Amino acid sequence: MENYKRLSSNEMREKHVSKFKQKYSKRKNSFLVLKKVFTYAKDYRWYFYLALLLDIIYTLTIILIPVYTGYSINCIISQGNVNFTELYKNMGIIAILSVVSFLTNFSQQVCLAKFNYKGTYKIRDLLFEKLQKVPISFIDNSSHGDLISRMVNDIDVMTDGFLQSLATALSGITTIIGTLVAMFVLNIKLSIVIVILTPMSLIISYIIVKKSKKYVQKEIEKQGDISGYLEEYIGGERIVKAFNHEDKSIETFKAINEDFTKISTKSLFYSTLTAPTTRFINGIVYGSVGLVGCALALTGEIQVGIITTFLSYANSFGEPFADISEQISDIQASFAAANRVFEILEEKDEPSDEMLPDLLNCTGEIELRNVNFSYVPKTQLIQNFNLSVKQGQKIAIVGPTGCGKSTLINLLMRFYDVNSGYITVSDTPIKEISRKSLRNKYGMVLQDTWLFNSTIRENIAYGNPNAPLDDIIEAAKLAGIHEYIEKLPNKYDTEIIEGGSNLSQGEKQLICIARVMLLKPPMLILDEATSNIDTRTEKQVQQAFDNIMKGRTSFVVAHRLSTITSADVILVMNKGQIIEQGTHAELLKKKGFYANLYNSQFEISSAG
Repeated sequence: MENYKRLSSNEMREKHVSKFKQKYSKRKNSFLVLKKVFTYAKDYRWYFYLALLLDIIYTLTIILIPVYTGYSINCIISQGNVNFTELYKNMGIIAILSVVSFLTNFSQQVCLAKFNYKGTYKIRDLLFEKLQKVPISFIDNSSHGDLISRMVNDIDVMTDGFLQSLATALSGITTIIGTLVAMFVLNIKLSIVIVILTPMSLIISYIIVKKSKKYVQKEIEKQGDISGYLEEYIGGERIVKAFNHEDKSIETFKAINEDFTKISTKSLFYSTLTAPTTRFINGIVYGSVGLVGCALALTGEIQVGIITTFLSYANSFGEPFADISEQISDIQASFAAANRVFEILEEKDEPSDEMLPDLLNCTGEIELRNVNFSYVPKTQLIQNFNLSVKQGQKIAIVGPTGCGKSTLINLLMRFYDVNSGYITVSDTPIKEISRKSLRNKYGMVLQDTWLFNSTIRENIAYGNPNAPLDDIIEAAKLAGIHEYIEKLPNKYDTEIIEGGSNLSQGEKQLICIARVMLLKPPMLILDEATSNIDTRTEKQVQQAFDNIMKGRTSFVVAHRLSTITSADVILVMNKGQIIEQGTHAELLKKKGFYANLYNSQFEISSAG
């Protein structure tokens, strides 16, 4: 039994130690968040220091105004007996202090706003730059809606929270310290009444804040969930409607929204509960000061004017606690939002290659030797992959979904690095040259089109913004989109709505193809680039591809096998391995995997 009690005692001790460590860790984390904000906003810290100085001056004025108000009341000795000389002097001082108070408070708010918004501007810039530096795998494995939420919503929450909390904290701390000193100088007994009763609001605030903190954190996370779902739904709205999935989508959104509402309601309840509670305590303090002050005045210990001063101090001393309590929810939200922002800012960058030389003379010869790669360590995708590509060859890559076709393209472009083995371009290992120079040697057209909100001309010239209009038109002609553009009201200056929603899928793809044709790179990657184009347009585009691929090394990931019959080499992949290799005619003679795949497509086409 004694061993059991001793064990229980040890367990309880460990439990208390664990709780203490958790609290210490949270406080340490909050300090680190503030430190990071100041670090990222270091160019604008002087605004904060100036605000601190102005706040000290402002606090002195609001402390002195009640003192001179009390002195003014004491100038009224009795009916018909008023010391007007001293009264006017005090009133003049009060007027000057009021003007100084207004100017310093206004200037302080401006400085804090500049510090906060300029700092946030810097952080938002750094966050966008960070998204350009992180590995592609980070973007692939993150919810795009959540990333947008962090970039927009979380930074706004962080800005608003820190702006209010900094202003409140600065004014609150200086007011409390200044008022405390002034009170004890004027009268110790009344000061003790205020100091004893006011901490009650702190105790109540602590209890409420402890309850609300977890809900604030969850509220931020749920907001990210809503943004993620909305981004996913809006991007796939046509699919949702095509599959009559509207009711299920509404049901899913309602569930997410309901969770968010429940969490937000609890968070709001606790955050709004704090202020009225603390103000109630402040009312008790105010009444107590009045009663005790009257008792002291009756005994002649203090003058009536001092009671007025202390009543003002009772408000000014307790007000910061109420103000801080009102901001608790915003402060917690800002810390939670800041943590989400800093999670991205502290993500590891893609390994730097600034010291590596550029690939200058690219012949287009590519070699892959003993390449192994997997997205997930335990699931091997490409194993012992070998391939030699000569200059100007057209390499077609075919195979079932998930066989590694697009993964191979990711490795060639160094969007991902191989786990083992190596890839060379023009006898140079791609890990020994800069990514930028490597990618400049490729022209890439994907199945999924990407157009930005600008003119057709600027979209085609995306890779070469200074290209003359004649070259842009020539590229458009090669892609077979020139005649269509000429029929538009503003021709090449026609604005493309975000995502190209005012164009057909085929037209968007042709503009993307023209973009690559303008660059005329030594190597091409066409990742199922014609799969979204109708058969008639495909023939036109295929002819353009044949022209631009002459003398250039080309990789064509094909869905329609009829488009790659002229390839120099067809690689047939399955489960990360090349299972067959040869020309179209050679592979048909083998009557293997490729022949079955080709014939099945031909049979389906004939049946259609």
